[in-house]
Formats: sequence, C-alpha cells, structure tokens
Amino acid sequence: MNIADVVNGLALGIVQGISEWLPISSKTQIMITSIYALHLTFNQAYALGLFLEVGTVLAALIYFRREVWGILKALVLRGSAYDYMMLKYVIIITVLTGLVGVPLYLTVAESVKGIGIGLPMIILGLILIADALLIYISRLRYVPRKRLNELKTWELVLIGAVQGIAALPGVSRSGVTVSTMLLLGLNPEDSFRLSFISMIPAAVGASIVPALFTRHLFHTLISDVNMNVILVSIVVAALVSLVLIDALLRFARSRHIILLTATLGTLAIVSGVLSILTGFG
Repeated sequence: MNIADVVNGLALGIVQGISEWLPISSKTQIMITSIYALHLTFNQAYALGLFLEVGTVLAALIYFRREVWGILKALVLRGSAYDYMMLKYVIIITVLTGLVGVPLYLTVAESVKGIGIGLPMIILGLILIADALLIYISRLRYVPRKRLNELKTWELVLIGAVQGIAALPGVSRSGVTVSTMLLLGLNPEDSFRLSFISMIPAAVGASIVPALFTRHLFHTLISDVNMNVILVSIVVAALVSLVLIDALLRFARSRHIILLTATLGTLAIVSGVLSILTGFG
C-alpha cells in the first residue's frame, strides 16, 4: 500500500463518513471525490458511492447494537413490545425502499451523467429549512412529539418509499427520511434515530445491488480502483460515522433542533449549488 492509496482512502472515507448522515447525498460527494481523485467514470463513481456504504453500515450496527439485537429477538418471538414495533418498522421501510429504489438504480446506473444532481439537494435543503420554520413559528402550539408506536402503517409506507427515492444521485437518504418524519410529526430524536437505523438494511442492499445487477460496472470498478483504497475508505468511514451519529443525536435531543435542522438545510442547498457550479448538477 503506497501513500497515494492511503491518502485517497482517507479522503473517500472521510467524505463518506460525513456525508452519509448529512443531507448532502453521500453518493454525490463520493462521485465528485472519486472522479477527481481516482479518475473514474460517472457510472463507476456512482457504483462506488453505493458500495462504500459498507463502512457506514458497520458504524450503525455498532452504535445501534441494542436496537439491532432487539429486532433479532423479535424475529424469534422473544422481544419486547418496542422490539416488535422496531421489527415492523424495519420490514415495511426495507420492503418499500427496495420496491422503489432498485428499479430507480437500474434505470439510472447506465445513464447517469451528472445532469440534475444538484437540484434535488437544493429542494431538500428548502424542505429542511421549511421544517425548521414550521417548528419555530408554531413552537408554542406545535412541536413534533409522535413516537414510533404512534406512526400509522401508511406513514411507514411513505417513509420507505421516500427512502427508496434516495437511490437517485443527488438525493440524500438521511435528509429525505428525517424531513419526512418531522413533517409527519415524529419527534426530532426519534426522526434521526429511526432514519439512521433504517439505513442499515437499505445500505446493505445498496452495496449488493451493484454487484448483482450491474456486474460489468462492479468488475470495472474493482479493476480500476486498488482494493487497498476501498478497504481504507471503509474503515475510515466507519470511524467518522460513529462520531457524527453521536453528535447529531445529541443535538436532536437538545433544544437546538431548529438550529440543527436549518443548518442541515443550508448545507444541502450549498452542496447542491456547488454541484451545479462544478458541473455535477
């Protein structure tokens, strides 16, 4: 492993570990980074952006190990009422994410050229800022207070479908799910926590789909990118993710949720504008 591999791996891992949890589309950020740093094609960079989610999945499994263990217990009929609710949530979200996300991936994997990538991030940023304004304007009368057990089945279906749309370049999975949950009235901490947990099966699928359905892109990616770079990226992404998950959840349970949501919205808009200005939008 040479210095260039380490530097490229660090860069990709840091970008993945940060952007996965912020509303700036990790796929887009990895595409931009890998095209410039590794000279990949748009299609290869898109596949790499999905594949590197392995690192963030590892971090989520470690951080949410209690919730994951509860879901596993519910599968064998030994969990608590909350565990069964989590199991229902994960199953519905995952099924809808697959039904929506896989066809979208197969549609764009061969044709993505960078056009329109920045626009979804700008729209998402505006939605997040609208969330913040809604909470601020009506704070005395309305604060999102719903818990998981109060979400209706159709609301879970909606969240899963919205997460599936995040298969498109430029659409942030965490951004669209968190903003949807807040608009549905779910409390901020649960919105972030449930969004991060639903990422686990979605990201596992996102890592597998490129290898199963677009094998030629996967093979050319492996042949053009040193595996040392990918391994370093996965480890770094996992470590960075652990720090960021904890920080975001601390903010979500504090009184600074308006500031956090508005800041995330602003980041999404800035990222979208930069993508357009640099030719990726």
